Amino acid sequence: MEKILLAIDGMNLDIPALDFACYLGKLTNSKVTGVFLENLVTEERPILKSAQGVKYIDWALDENSEEYLVKKKTIEQNITLFKDACETRSTGYALHRDRGVPAREIIRESRFADVLVIDAATSFNKRYEGSPTEFVKDILKDAECPVIIAPESFDSIDEIVFAYNGSQSSVFAVKQFTYLFPRLNNKKVTIIQVNEKGEWNDEDKYNFKEWLKDHYTSINFEVLKGDTDSEMLAYLLKRKNVFVVMGAYGRSAVSKFFKHSRADVLIKTISQPIFISHY
Repeated sequence: MEKILLAIDGMNLDIPALDFACYLGKLTNSKVTGVFLENLVTEERPILKSAQGVKYIDWALDENSEEYLVKKKTIEQNITLFKDACETRSTGYALHRDRGVPAREIIRESRFADVLVIDAATSFNKRYEGSPTEFVKDILKDAECPVIIAPESFDSIDEIVFAYNGSQSSVFAVKQFTYLFPRLNNKKVTIIQVNEKGEWNDEDKYNFKEWLKDHYTSINFEVLKGDTDSEMLAYLLKRKNVFVVMGAYGRSAVSKFFKHSRADVLIKTISQPIFISHY
């Protein structure tokens, strides 16, 4: 892996997300590209302009307004903080300033990145949305690289939990994660499945273990009986210092592991990093 995107609201630099992106950068010897998003489109106002002696009204930014100048200064301060943080953490970095529609801009950038890190509460609405916000939901559905929901706080990664339901999507997520983070091969790996019988399919388990043994040193299979939503959530709430890996979010009823609402519940409730990959 070479390029990690970090989605940043230019007005609100999220330090926990930055910390985690830098951790991943050092782990994989990758560059962290901070994408400072500015929703300038919604801030355009009717402004009186003049051309060849003719006055007219145009929608544009009022770059002389106090509001704009304050915002400009805040973003410049956050850019300095980002640079200082990366240098302090000995992490290579790059910087982009995207001033269009935030979701559209970061999705476009994701096409040319290995992974995208984002805080679940990132929002460009003035009202409180909770998490994940509509902006983050849009990213999870349409990003063109795997997305990592950054943890609220971070100490270490002691275990990787692969959420599996027998689908192509869930297996693809396992492969993507493994290829992107080969240096986590010495961590404990747990493959968790929830179904009505509370049993693993023997052939699935055999094939899965055969592939995993070539990549990880400590492998454990677990199965829970009951409802996927409640059982998976209860299981993850008991774990600490884990990296959760799941399949596609919101692409289609066939390819995704969790339905839209199920992924939302996990993101809202657990404070662990979550890796989400599209099939």
